[in-house]
Amino acid sequence: MLSFPNVSRSYDATRHCIRFWGSDGAIEISFFLDESALIGIAVEPPSSEASLLESFDCNRERILKAARKVYERRRKGSYDLFASDLR
Repeated sequence: MLSFPNVSRSYDATRHCIRFWGSDGAIEISFFLDESALIGIAVEPPSSEASLLESFDCNRERILKAARKVYERRRKGSYDLFASDLR
């Protein structure tokens, strides 16, 4: 079962996404939340790395719920999440 015991997340400027991790037993799974998806759900449009990370934190439960759904649909080593996954 997928869980998110590690609350760390980071901004990847090269990929323009927020990277975070989940665990399924002993397996670590990487997730990449597209920056535009985060901008779409933010109360105020994030304008910096710090504000993107803050927006992630404010929407963490919604994002983790979407990550669980994507993970259950197709299990693999890493996942990209987009705006359509957060609807």
